[in-house]
Parts: sequence; structure tokens; C-alpha cells
Amino acid sequence: MSNPIPPAAPESPPTLSAARLASLAYEFVETPSVSGDEAALAAVVAAHLERCGELEVIQVGDNVIARRGGLAGEPVLFAGHLDTVPGSEGVRPASLSGGVLAGLGAVDMKGGLAVLVALATAPGRFRRPATFVFYAREEIARSRSGLIEIADARPDLLEVGAAVIAEPTGGVLEGGCQGVLRLRVRLAGARAHTARPWMGENAIHRLAPLLERVARFVPREPELDGCRYRESLEAVAVSGGVAPNVVPDAAEVLLAHRFAPDRSARAAQAALEDYLAPVLRWEAGDTIELEEVAPAAAPGLAHPVLAALVAASAAAPRAKLGWTDVAFFSERGVPAANFGPGDPLLAHTAAEEVTAAELERCARVLASLV
Repeated sequence: MSNPIPPAAPESPPTLSAARLASLAYEFVETPSVSGDEAALAAVVAAHLERCGELEVIQVGDNVIARRGGLAGEPVLFAGHLDTVPGSEGVRPASLSGGVLAGLGAVDMKGGLAVLVALATAPGRFRRPATFVFYAREEIARSRSGLIEIADARPDLLEVGAAVIAEPTGGVLEGGCQGVLRLRVRLAGARAHTARPWMGENAIHRLAPLLERVARFVPREPELDGCRYRESLEAVAVSGGVAPNVVPDAAEVLLAHRFAPDRSARAAQAALEDYLAPVLRWEAGDTIELEEVAPAAAPGLAHPVLAALVAASAAAPRAKLGWTDVAFFSERGVPAANFGPGDPLLAHTAAEEVTAAELERCARVLASLV
């Protein structure tokens, strides 16, 4: 992915140099931290932070928070998750060669963690206060997120003016995020013997018009703060059937819907139910059950910190087509954006890699905020 951020200036302090950042990121990739097993990496990160006399370091479970004072203004928060998805066959072992770091989590998001640790420990005075949050369990169920653990135990640590999540974005600010709905649609039928199917109604056959309507879904593409979002609707699982000689009386399909941040989750669900209504028969017992919901987040790019981040990145912002923890902060009234090193298309793949130059450029851009 091309990166429009200008090359780092030669006067980069040693802590933000490409070599330093790549070395940190390699150390982090070398430390396994699959979701739910982040304690070792949390200890490594905390050790680096504690060597900086400018930082107050606090640990909440396997989450590490560091605070640093500044001359004036509301604090800005920088956050990154410690965990990775599980390793899979074909994933390269950690390696650093020719300025290219490869390995599980190199992109999502240990390169970003290295940038945040280096920024937190950079020499000199900060213009504004800053909080750095390294949290556990982002890649699994939202209810287990380390951010929620911090919010429950020490909500004061998250009281800031704006937040930047160091998700991989290729060095381009990605504003807000999509919301998520997962709905289970159950279609009713009537059992009968397969020798006499006319005596019943095949619920699996009823899936055909529903799936056809899902496949014909035309996505909305609203634009907010110059960021164009694209909604989606996909069938991701189907189930049904009783026995080989029984006409099934029920069939289910799980739908995944990503909605734009100009709608609440409630409004998005209502619109989706209206869209599916022509192929459903409520009176026959068809049902729609909400299985999972995550709110969308608006870009909020009018906030001075996020506007400054857009300017420093020297690239037009774009929409985050996916869900991230910017929504966690948006729910709490904190404008937030995604910005970090690495091609997001490489996340969760066997080909994860990030360059030292990318790390340095992103570090310089974020350093300009503080």
C-alpha cells in the first residue's frame, strides 16, 4: 500500500528512529500474546515504560496505562491492543531483515504498539498531557475487552479530550467506524413425511427468497466529514433439517450487517427488518433475534486534535470500513480516530509485515500532536 506521509525528517530523536522502532516491534512480535494470554507482553511493555521517569505507569489486570504531563490543554489518549489472533499454518516466524518486520501481529498491531511505546518515552516536554493505553482482549468478544475492564476499575484514566487508536491504516486517518448487527432469522414450516411433502411446508425451501433478497441488498453510502461509508449485508451461516425422511419445520440464517454511523443500532435494525419483511411471515411464526450489536462511531474530525492529525498525515481521511474501539470512546463522548502503521489488508493473514520506515513516519505524525 502506498503511504502518502512525507518521509521522516533527519532530526528524528533516537527513540523515534526507524531502527529503534523496528527493534521494539520485533521484541513485541517475539512475545506471544494471543487473546486471553497477554500477561507476558503486558510485562514487557510495562518494563519499557517504567524506565522513563516522565511517566506514571498503572496496571489494571493485563492492561498497562501510562500518563504523562504536558504544558496545557486537554489530554489526548493513544491506545493499542496487546493481543493477536491465534497463529495459523503458514504464518512466518518473527523476523527483521532489510527494514522489514514479519510475523504474527506485525501489522495488527505490534508495529503500532512500538510506535506508542516510543512516543510515550520520547525525550523532551510534551505540549499537552497524554495517556497511553495498552489493553488486552480486543480480538475476541467485545464484552471481554480490556478497555471495559479499565473503565470499570479506573474510569478516571480514560477521561481525555480525544483519542487515537493505533490500528493499521497504512498511515492514513480512518474516521469513525461501522456498527455491527448480527441477526438470526428463523423461518417456520410444517413437518411432514418426505413421501407426502404436500402435507407440510419445507422451511429450508423458504430460505431461497430470503437469501435472494439478502443478495440483492443495495448498500447505502453516506458521507460524513469527507469519509464515505459503505454498508453491507451478508448471510454467514444457515441451518435446518430434522431427518432424511422429514420435511423440516424450521430453518435459520445468520445475517451480518455493517451499518454507517449516521444511524443508531436501533435504527439500523429497524431498517433491516423493514427490508426483509416482504419475504417473512410473522403470522406463521417467523422471527428475527438480535444476537450481537456494536455501535457505529462518527468521524468527529472537527475536533482540533483529529483535525491536526489529518493535516499532519498529509492525506485525505477515509472511512473505517470495519469496527474498532473508536466506538468505545465515541460512546463516552470522546472523539476518536484510527491511525497507525501497516497495510490493514495484511492483518490476520500469514503475510503480515510492516517496514521500519512506516513505523517512523507514523511515529513522527503522532509526535506532532504532543
